[in-house]
Amino acid sequence: MKTKEEMISKLNQHRSGSPSKWRDNAAWRLANKSWLRYSQHIAMIMLDRMEELGLTQKLLAERMGCSQQYISRVLKGTENLSIETISKIEAALELEILEPVFALH
Repeated sequence: MKTKEEMISKLNQHRSGSPSKWRDNAAWRLANKSWLRYSQHIAMIMLDRMEELGLTQKLLAERMGCSQQYISRVLKGTENLSIETISKIEAALELEILEPVFALH
């Protein structure tokens, strides 16, 4: 059986040289909880529609005139989307995201 010091030494060997950002990330998610919920909802709508149309991230990026990397960030649900970007998503995927929202008011 290993001693406490041996276990601590073993753990220290695997410790990262840079401090963890989990606390900062958690605080950011909490502070941005409201719009993140909408962003994640839009990402799920996009993924469903992409599957229906047989579109890859690359093809969607071409339709929207942006990079595949940007589409990847959008589909993670953590991108703060502008109305312009949502409009491009709607056109590229032939669906309505904002229209139902504006119809309610």
